[in-house]
Amino acid sequence: MRRGTGSGNPDDPKAPKVPKVRQGLWARLRNPPGGRNARIMLLALAVDRIGSGLWAASVVLYLTFVTHLSAAQIGVLLGVAGVAGIAGSPLAGRLAGRFPVRSLLIGCHLLRLVTVVLVLVCDSFGALLPVIAVTHLGDRAAKMLEMLFATRAAGEHRVAYQALSRSAANAGFGVGAGIAAIGLAVGTTGAYQALILGNALSFVLAAALVWRTEDVRETPVEAAAPAGPPDGPATERLPGRRAARRAGPWRDRGYLTFVLLDIPMNLDDSILGVGLPLWLVDRTSAPHALIPAFLVINTVMVVVLQISVSARAEGPRRATRAVLLYGAMTLVCCVLLAAAPLGGTWTAAVVLLAAALVVTLAELMRSVSSWELAVLLAPEDDRAAYLGVAGMSQSIQKSAGPPLLTGAVMAAGPAGWLVLGTAVAGLAVVQQWACAHRLGLLAPPAPETDARTRTRAPSASPAAPHTLGSQRTTTEVSSHADRHDDLPHR
Repeated sequence: MRRGTGSGNPDDPKAPKVPKVRQGLWARLRNPPGGRNARIMLLALAVDRIGSGLWAASVVLYLTFVTHLSAAQIGVLLGVAGVAGIAGSPLAGRLAGRFPVRSLLIGCHLLRLVTVVLVLVCDSFGALLPVIAVTHLGDRAAKMLEMLFATRAAGEHRVAYQALSRSAANAGFGVGAGIAAIGLAVGTTGAYQALILGNALSFVLAAALVWRTEDVRETPVEAAAPAGPPDGPATERLPGRRAARRAGPWRDRGYLTFVLLDIPMNLDDSILGVGLPLWLVDRTSAPHALIPAFLVINTVMVVVLQISVSARAEGPRRATRAVLLYGAMTLVCCVLLAAAPLGGTWTAAVVLLAAALVVTLAELMRSVSSWELAVLLAPEDDRAAYLGVAGMSQSIQKSAGPPLLTGAVMAAGPAGWLVLGTAVAGLAVVQQWACAHRLGLLAPPAPETDARTRTRAPSASPAAPHTLGSQRTTTEVSSHADRHDDLPHR
């Protein structure tokens, strides 16, 4: 029986070398879970995000002043690109079940390299529409493949790796945005083109770094593995898992329910990027200079706090609990936004800064729970396809979140924020219950195993060695369950 590696004695010399929580960020980046592969991938991810920062800060101005598109055309362009990006995650997940993740990720980087270079030579709306759509599709596919690589490389310590990846990604994005600020200050056509080329260069460097890694194989997730013989009664007691294997993610209702409920669990992104700035401008007298401060607060908090927050939210039970915390923090943020117009200039400024802080805490909770639960709830033999479907929730939110906030929530005034916060908090309760229920179905049924063993024991006296073996198996199952005391049971 395969022993767990995530909760052993840290003083055991045979235990895997896992970075200590008290280590600094730089030390943990140099020695991440997953070893050399993970270290190179973190560097590639940071380089990729530097390019993303360059692109995000400059693309709208480039399309406006260089290609001379109207605001309406740019809106349609980016909207269609967002919809196209939704297909990136499931497409990457399906391909990852057949081809090496490393090769697919290199292909995504090179695909985006080609499309971004084409942006520089296309000067019409019709030509740019498919180019930018494919760019966003490749972007979402690359992000999914990066996390799938992390799941395989870091194994049971994927939560710690994900925390490091988010810190590296946010730091890279901040560096890219800072470099873009210099180019935007120059404001010439050559400066805008240089920023787009900088994004293209990031894909070359990221692909070269990924090339240096080695292919990693799927690592089983113990929390989602049934106990008992493959054809025994324990396996038969897991209909949800067996049905999921036969049907795949698109026919697995339980998993699709998780993905559907995970869409509102990503609304913090739109609240921070769209809701806060527009609410400040339209409904309060707070100074507009606060808008960049929202992003600064978010970036710094994610870089500094993501590792410690993730360390306190590792494991199935804590991951489901983080869903509830996300709902509560989103509700608090919405209450603060509803109250911001009620005060004067400086009161509104303080309240909005507090809202930015709280929504960032919600983001920290979501980043822990969303991917961890997506992994734990997926069957091991088809995990890539399942994670590809799970990745759609963030893409859908990026397309539907901004229109929801501007067209419904903000149009309703402060009451709209209160309704949104209450709805997200309520859906978080439903999500937490649904995840705990599905994890319970996938958990090892240790009590039932003990009962069956005791029932068979008296009649097994002619075969004493067999009885002893059954008792030993029961002990191992109980020990296995003890090592995963965070796992909710039915």
